[in-house]
Amino acid sequence: TFSALPQGAYLINVARGKHLVEEDLLNALKSGQLSGACLDVFQIEPLPKDHLFWTHPKIIITPHIAAKTIPACVAPQIIDAINKSQAGLLLNHTVDVSRGY
Repeated sequence: TFSALPQGAYLINVARGKHLVEEDLLNALKSGQLSGACLDVFQIEPLPKDHLFWTHPKIIITPHIAAKTIPACVAPQIIDAINKSQAGLLLNHTVDVSRGY
């Protein structure tokens, strides 16, 4: 499945289920087919403390922040973000690495 994506694609997985094969993900990251992945859910919950995902340099783990989205609520936020990005303006809620969040 990953080979159907453009070389260097980035995976964001917030869906539960067995559709993400962890070994395939690791192989796609190693080969460069994927440039990285952000994962909110895992095959085993909670993710074991010794799991490779915790220390993998191309994987970001989020603390179950995925949620059902109401399109009417988020559409204005997405439009605002696109407009600001295209205008070269600072986006809302950006991460400030120097501040730690």
